[in-house]
Amino acid sequence: MAELPSLVKDLALILVVAGFVTLLFKKLKQPLVLGYIVAGFLVSPHMPYLMSVVDKANIHTWADIGVIFLLFALGLDFSIKKILKMGASPIIAASTIILCMTTLGIVVGYSFGWKEMDCIFLGGMLAISSTTIIYKALNDMGLTQQGFVPTVMSVLILEDILAIVMMVMLSTIASGTNLNGAQLFGSIAKIGFFLVLWFVIGLFAIPLFLRSTRKLLNSETLLVVSLGLCCLMAVISTQVGFSAAFGAFVMGSILAETIEADKIIRLVDPVKNLFGAIFFVSVGMLVDPHILISYAIPILLLVLTILLGQAIFGTIGFLLGGQSLKNAMRCGFSMAQIGEFAFIIASLGLSLHVISDHLYPVVVAVSVITTFLTPYMIRAAEPSYNFIIKHLPKKWVRRINHIQTETPDENTTGHNQWHELIKKMLTNTVIYGILSAAVIAIMFSLALPICRKFSVEWTGTHWAGNAVCGFLTIAFISPFLRSIVMKQNHSEAFKALWMDRRINRLPLIATILARVVIAISFIFYVCNYLTRFQHAFIIAIAIGVLILMLLSRRLKERSIKLERLFIQNLRSRDIEAQVKGKKKPLFADHLIDRDIHISNFNLPEDSLWAGKTLRSLRLRNRFGVHISSILRGSLRLNIPNGETILFPGDTLQAIGNDEQLTALSRAIKSEQQPEDTEIEKREMKLRRVTLSESSPFIGKTLKESGIRDKYNCMVVGVDEGQDNLTLITPSRCLQADDVLWIVGEESNLAKILTLN
Repeated sequence: MAELPSLVKDLALILVVAGFVTLLFKKLKQPLVLGYIVAGFLVSPHMPYLMSVVDKANIHTWADIGVIFLLFALGLDFSIKKILKMGASPIIAASTIILCMTTLGIVVGYSFGWKEMDCIFLGGMLAISSTTIIYKALNDMGLTQQGFVPTVMSVLILEDILAIVMMVMLSTIASGTNLNGAQLFGSIAKIGFFLVLWFVIGLFAIPLFLRSTRKLLNSETLLVVSLGLCCLMAVISTQVGFSAAFGAFVMGSILAETIEADKIIRLVDPVKNLFGAIFFVSVGMLVDPHILISYAIPILLLVLTILLGQAIFGTIGFLLGGQSLKNAMRCGFSMAQIGEFAFIIASLGLSLHVISDHLYPVVVAVSVITTFLTPYMIRAAEPSYNFIIKHLPKKWVRRINHIQTETPDENTTGHNQWHELIKKMLTNTVIYGILSAAVIAIMFSLALPICRKFSVEWTGTHWAGNAVCGFLTIAFISPFLRSIVMKQNHSEAFKALWMDRRINRLPLIATILARVVIAISFIFYVCNYLTRFQHAFIIAIAIGVLILMLLSRRLKERSIKLERLFIQNLRSRDIEAQVKGKKKPLFADHLIDRDIHISNFNLPEDSLWAGKTLRSLRLRNRFGVHISSILRGSLRLNIPNGETILFPGDTLQAIGNDEQLTALSRAIKSEQQPEDTEIEKREMKLRRVTLSESSPFIGKTLKESGIRDKYNCMVVGVDEGQDNLTLITPSRCLQADDVLWIVGEESNLAKILTLN
């Protein structure tokens, strides 16, 4: 027989050990990530008493795939619109925490005498908290319905996004020779350029593709298509100088805006879990006990750095974001640990050969310790708040807890209109400018050589090829240039400012002229690159071409059609959520200021509440909550009355404060049918029973015999010989020698046989 490849043997060993260890961690109610790390340590060469992985190179290859799928799944949970609607508060908090923790990590690294690149990567590792582990801890503690949790999750999502950007910047720093501001600025500009380009093109093309093939997409084909798009974007990302994980995240966030997003998340989840497990096992394989012993003091100091740093700077960040002191402390203390992104950044450093070998196991040890301490840090927030309140001056407490944003008055209305108009103009110009630059780059790098080749073959010169390529390039970018110039010129804000004061008109005209200059610059660049005309002549040509663009009604209709199609794609998931009743009502955001909020609760299949009316459950009396709506499939029942019956799978939308909603959540989880541990004994069997003369059932009807009601069995029929089984009615009188075929559980059938 042929011997199994080492890859299969290693995979079998990893999954078997990981399976047993994670079952143990599940029993101990610990995060499964820690179980995977322990499993990796057990199968590593550092544990000589057990079997070890033969070929670690193959495992690292699979781990790289795991990182791609982990970030792809993270992108599926990320929504561009959701981040934009958060406002400035989470952005301020996330930026403050990352900046302070990165600086703190670098300073601590230098205090250990570590080399420069180790310190920089250490700062990045300490800056990002684990979304998965924190949410798991909050869920296990029954706090997911607390009002501060959405704020924490918003900041964690932003941290994940900034971590992706940080990884790209760290790659740039690691490959460069000098750490100067120009290099960092160029890296950030490159990231921004490709992010906008990929999102705009992706949100335009991919929803159209999925919509046109929707009838052909079953679960299997949708999974293959989704993973194919993920890997394609990973390859494109590496080709332009970014990591594969960055491209996977971008593709996930693009697919997150499609109607198929929820289905893709369900399909990708098992794939992510499998390869993610292999990644975390590979993390554990790098843990060397000798290094942990040698670096015990740095590990403990790093743990203290994270606990104190996140507690202090996290609280400050959330305070600057507008949270009260109590909420800010609960949020900051919740984030006092590091997780999967620390491992990913460490893996990046190892793959680039820029960090020391000891840094990886040190960070893993710090992550394990802080993960175990996460629940205790969450619980410590409120006592710490009470301690600070007692010792802070009351004047300071009042100022901190009454931070409010001023509402705009009539005097600031014009300023706000200017701000909104300029913001939209800049956004519009940047997006369409990037698209135009991308089209020009593609045409000059791909189409121009082909055009010149055919031109030389047919005419002997390349001028005809230049002319054709230039004409096509300008034609392709013409809708974008027209939008740069004309967009927002007919908006309500523009008209209001134009009619409000005459002094506004000159600045408004200046905004139009500035955009005209930008559009002309693109045309000038194309013509100047492909021709040898004088600059004055090229400028005249550019102005003439732009005037033709602005006057063309066909081009106007084309640009409006493209923009409407893009907006439709961007809103497709929201439209689907509104149609199916998945979105929270609009009034939900207004409740937060009044210390109450609305939350969704799913009724489990085994819930004891299923089949009962709202009146019989007395939810208002027991928990103080109000059920505003019940979501049942695509049906929304608003303001249900007391006679409304609950069904398994219903989603209850309840209004209440933190304590009330938490109590409701615990009751829903606890009041369920207990698991049947002896399910094997409940097998239904068929028995042939002949009624004897002394049987207590003789002379009674089937209904009076109590076979169904008393003994929980059912008479299928009576055997009349010749293989003829006749169904009997409940009123039939049973007689001696009747041959009954009875169905029931073994124990109940035994009682009937004993009586007979």
